[in-house]
Amino acid sequence: MKIYTKTGDKGETSLYGGRRVSKASARVEAYGTVDELNSFVGVALAAGQPAILAEQLAKIQFDLFTLGSEVATPKDQITLANGKSRLPVVISQGDIEQLERWIDKLDASLEPLQYFILPAGGASAAALHVCRTVCRRAERCLVDVQMHDALRGELVQYLNRLSDYFFVAARYAAKTAGEREHYWNPAQR
Repeated sequence: MKIYTKTGDKGETSLYGGRRVSKASARVEAYGTVDELNSFVGVALAAGQPAILAEQLAKIQFDLFTLGSEVATPKDQITLANGKSRLPVVISQGDIEQLERWIDKLDASLEPLQYFILPAGGASAAALHVCRTVCRRAERCLVDVQMHDALRGELVQYLNRLSDYFFVAARYAAKTAGEREHYWNPAQR
């Protein structure tokens, strides 16, 4: 099987289920940004993470692929003619709650916030801050799709919670590595 198909040479691509759309469509931008986020999670893993974060990030990569596949599937294509779902798994409320549990556990080991934190704190933390900002962009892309097309609310909720996770995980990575957090404190300017 060849890796190139030439079917996208004129600026269109196929969504899951076969519908052709412009590569500039909001839906393609959204699942492309989710894919970009997943790649940055891989970069964060390659930067080295504490064991607990590495385990969680592996699960998050799976979830992001799951989420992206649903974004790439128009609502009218999710159910096949035989009544079964085209998608083997979807993001659930349980996935969102798992992120909340991880956030709470990591946050309990950190000093309370007094100032905004600048995206730094060593290579591992900085990579997670990049994940946080790309996650916020992916969330905005999904909200844009949701304004014009049907998407389940759990997808936006998951990304919203995930960006919070990346923030806390970055702080945890910095602490674990013995790196100092850098604050935005206008009084110390």
